[in-house]
Amino acid sequence: MSLAEDYITLDATALADLVRQRHVSPAELVETAITRLEQVEPKLAGMSEWTLDQARQAARAPLEKAPFTGVPFLLKDNMHVAAGIPYHNGSRIWRGWVPPQDSEMVRRFKAAGLIILGSTKVPELSLTPVTEPRHLGRANNPWSLDRTTGGSSGGSSAHVAARSVPMAHATDGGGSIRIPASCCGLFGLKPTRGRTPNGPYIGEGWHGAAIGHAVTRSVRDSARLLDAIAGPDLGAPYGIVSPEGSFAEAVTRSPGRLRIAFSSLAPNGAPVDPECRIAVENAAKLCTELGHHVEKAAPSVPEDYFSWFLITFLAAVSQEFAFAEEMTGTKARRSDVEESTWLCRELGRGFSAAELSVTLERLHRATRQIAGFFETYDLLLTPALASPPVRHGELHPRGLEATL
Repeated sequence: MSLAEDYITLDATALADLVRQRHVSPAELVETAITRLEQVEPKLAGMSEWTLDQARQAARAPLEKAPFTGVPFLLKDNMHVAAGIPYHNGSRIWRGWVPPQDSEMVRRFKAAGLIILGSTKVPELSLTPVTEPRHLGRANNPWSLDRTTGGSSGGSSAHVAARSVPMAHATDGGGSIRIPASCCGLFGLKPTRGRTPNGPYIGEGWHGAAIGHAVTRSVRDSARLLDAIAGPDLGAPYGIVSPEGSFAEAVTRSPGRLRIAFSSLAPNGAPVDPECRIAVENAAKLCTELGHHVEKAAPSVPEDYFSWFLITFLAAVSQEFAFAEEMTGTKARRSDVEESTWLCRELGRGFSAAELSVTLERLHRATRQIAGFFETYDLLLTPALASPPVRHGELHPRGLEATL
């Protein structure tokens, strides 16, 4: 097969093996990626910024031996930033800000040998489960262009699914890795908080809920990348104990007979589409056939849990406006953002420090309650979404909601 044919079939690990074995050079790999990216981008519209000249220059420079030397990569335009790439986070409130240095996560991506071709679209401030920012325009799902990619890692997921790159940066505060991975047919892992770095520009995202990693086409790529980027950075507010051995090794080991709970119900009571319910039941059946203990069960979630999360979410939106104004030196205007984003900001500003503190404590207490469920079960299998990917615009406010 030609390199172009290999490129769209192989994962990042296999492409890195080609480079290591000198079957292909990083420069050849990057040119193949650029050709593919330029071929599919007009239909996907998933890019925010392009850094092709910088990528070509990096690919021609001497590269040290690393897990993914020479492998093309895309950076989500959220949380973790690269020096010289304008930052948007899907909104005009960040206009004009160009990071002067790489965030620690990006530094680790580059140390792993990845070559960044540009940044990908997100919804405004990465707030919604669909990637349709007014400022930069929507990203399209390669499987069906009239359907959502999910969000907020929508641009990254679109291009990984379309084989522009074998994997791409993604972040997740309330589903932003898992939702687009589901919509685009990818593997999406949200690591435990504290597993990957956020600094130096961010102390913790969304009060600790927002975590960075990637969307990939293979489990082994996700595991090997996590090995390369895991660990607290300088001054991190907290860290967690490293696992025994590597994540890559764990992928190759038999897990033994797992205790698996499954549920096709949404914890917030939303109706679940029959397709999603059947998919979970089929997955549970497969796990049983593989020899695992599987039964219907789900943790008890406090009735007000989602209201508590909403309060922290709204407070985080207000916080981002404040930091954007601080970093850009420009005061945000209502006309800069979508109506729903401005509403979130105003609602977030309305909470007192005491209300936020109490809400965070309630969430932490609930976490301990839910954690008890996993003393009985090793994992919980659920639908990623309550419905298949929706059409563009389907979740936009309508009628009275839009008027309000």
